Amino acid sequence: MRTPWIWAITALLFLFAAPASQAADNMRAFPPAEAGMVRYVLQLPEQTDEYAFKVELLVGKTVQVDARNTYFFGGKIEEDIISGWGYTRYKVSQLGPMAGTLMAVDPNAPKVARFVTLGGDPYFIRYNSRLPIVVYAPEGVEVRYRIWAAGAEVKSIEKG
Repeated sequence: MRTPWIWAITALLFLFAAPASQAADNMRAFPPAEAGMVRYVLQLPEQTDEYAFKVELLVGKTVQVDARNTYFFGGKIEEDIISGWGYTRYKVSQLGPMAGTLMAVDPNAPKVARFVTLGGDPYFIRYNSRLPIVVYAPEGVEVRYRIWAAGAEVKSIEKG
């Protein structure tokens, strides 16, 4: 018969080993990238109130453009549920042509390197430190992210 302290030590060892093995187990669900694609993996740090956070995915390329116009790429991010696991992975379709505003610019003005993203609304996903965010994108495409946090102050709306 095991003594209680052996149970306690076993439980502690399991708790400290679980996060590393859990991360490895979670990645087993996500297949390697197909030819011509790159797999990006983001493991978020744990937060006390993860409902107060969102993750914005930014997909694009760094290109040489003029400094005055606003540019964007065609394309989209699609969610895909991995069969048998229930985890979500994100796939970026091929970036379409780059488009932008048409403000006149001095043809001799120097070009600047700018990260140009997909057009449309920002792409937000739920903050979850327990599972990685996995994005599959075509080679040559960059995937970046930004963390959004809700303010601590909650205000009331007046009745109209």
